[in-house]
Amino acid sequence: MKLIKTEEAVGHVLCHDMTQIIKGVTKDARFRKGHIVTEEDIPVLLSMGKENLYVWEKNENMLHEDEAAEILREICQGEHMHASQPKEGKIELTSDIDGILTINVEKLLAVNSLGEMMIATRHSYTPVKKGAKLAATRIIPLIIEKEKMEAAKRCAGKEPLVNVLPYKLKTAALITTGGEVAKGLIRDTFSDVVIGKLKAYGIETVEHCYPGDDEALITEKIAEYKAKGVDMILCTGGMSVDPDDRTPGAIKRSGAQIVTYGAPVLPGAMFLLGYFEDGTPVMGLPGCVMYAKSTIFDIMLPRIAAAIPVKAEDFYVLGHGGLCLGCAECRFPDCSFGKV
Repeated sequence: MKLIKTEEAVGHVLCHDMTQIIKGVTKDARFRKGHIVTEEDIPVLLSMGKENLYVWEKNENMLHEDEAAEILREICQGEHMHASQPKEGKIELTSDIDGILTINVEKLLAVNSLGEMMIATRHSYTPVKKGAKLAATRIIPLIIEKEKMEAAKRCAGKEPLVNVLPYKLKTAALITTGGEVAKGLIRDTFSDVVIGKLKAYGIETVEHCYPGDDEALITEKIAEYKAKGVDMILCTGGMSVDPDDRTPGAIKRSGAQIVTYGAPVLPGAMFLLGYFEDGTPVMGLPGCVMYAKSTIFDIMLPRIAAAIPVKAEDFYVLGHGGLCLGCAECRFPDCSFGKV
């Protein structure tokens, strides 16, 4: 770039967008990158406070902000999303589907640490809707060294930093435990809550039973539903240390490999997750899922629905951010709950 007086800019090519701000009327680029300045443009530019302009002088070792922004887009953009056109060195990524957002946080940090460029994203594992904003990239200066952008590509590696994974699991079996429910002493208010949460991710509850507190029968029903090929099995209630609570023992007896029984999250500390050898998940849901607006189940369900394998360490890190504030108006997932 070279700097010239605006009055001397006729015939020169602008190397960046020129934004015009008129309060209550507009805040947009009045002149775009590549515009050839005319005599008529001069008073408009001066009214915008532009007494000097940068015009483009091509240098083979430098990139314009919009060219460099495209490199950041390439680094970030995974499947199931689209990008905006470069504007003042910025590009935004938007989801094309309902799914769960995943971010390579380690490589995101590496790229941002280079300086003169930035990538801002939503939190990894946030469930998103079609049309949701995912990430934005920007080049800080008007021009940047090609080598710096090459370094960004090396830091990022071959895989995109931002991905949206579709929900893959489609069917569920629900085992509602509790002798008081099986005997009709109280109304089942747990199942409707769980069925509604599953439906939000496109999961249909195709099997449902009430085995009471009979541990052997609970195990038998888990095996039955596993044999029928449902995508996930959920057992509600019976997750505490009360002697009548048999759900954890039944899940262990079913042959599932237990990932965790317990999580550093409130509400939801007594949550259980296991997997069968073929990857079918089985969960034990504590009573808080029935009455609390957001729990560990809401944090983990999108990952499980997207068939993302969940490991024990994925639970351990949730202690930082794992306290729900129980707001009168729940804003989850647009809040701090479950954000690492």
